[in-house]
Amino acid sequence: MKIAVFGANGPTGRLIVRQSLEAGHDVTAITRNPDSFPPLGPGLRVVAADVHDPEAIDTAVAGQDAVLSSLGVPYSRQPVTVYSNGTANIVAAMTRHGVERLVCVSASLAAPGLGPHGGFFVDKVAGPLVAYFGRTVYADMARMEALLRQSDVGWTIMRPNGLFETPQVTDYRTAEDYLDASYTSRADLADAMRRQLESDDYLRKVCAVATTAEKPSLIQLLVREGSSKKGTS
Repeated sequence: MKIAVFGANGPTGRLIVRQSLEAGHDVTAITRNPDSFPPLGPGLRVVAADVHDPEAIDTAVAGQDAVLSSLGVPYSRQPVTVYSNGTANIVAAMTRHGVERLVCVSASLAAPGLGPHGGFFVDKVAGPLVAYFGRTVYADMARMEALLRQSDVGWTIMRPNGLFETPQVTDYRTAEDYLDASYTSRADLADAMRRQLESDDYLRKVCAVATTAEKPSLIQLLVREGSSKKGTS
């Protein structure tokens, strides 16, 4: 399968690219900074493009079988449009070129009213802090989700919880819309996204994904959420 990966130069994006190559797919990694992308193996093509540039996105999507998107930006007090505008450009290009399958990353905090996520401290202290500092990011994720629901592509929206690192894929859980869990390994998220291309279980649905076998230090998680890039292009 020929797969285009947006947000390929972010921490989740690189895992998506690596895992997809290992599974035998041909991968086009789409990034604003192609010179910094590592040589992950045969079957990889690195393309320079910005998701705000419709013509560049059109060229990158042409000839693909599916698109995986882990677009992301750091928290900011300024309005964020990379999710909604970038995804609109991706969907438009997919429609023009007859590419039907799209799997993209959102977040559980894009729909905070669904339920608790892991106990008093996470729900009453850490979660509200993250939601406050990331409010412009999560608002744009919600706009992206609304755009996809109105589109004709075969979308799946992935909603992880607090992202952290594990050395390999674990025995993670998925469910439609919501899971009462606090954390998601990036390796698990990447694996779950890639597997959506082989299944219709979450076609035109939201897929919550959560890691239960391991969990990060809460302090490390908060520092990373507040200072790191969410998964850049």
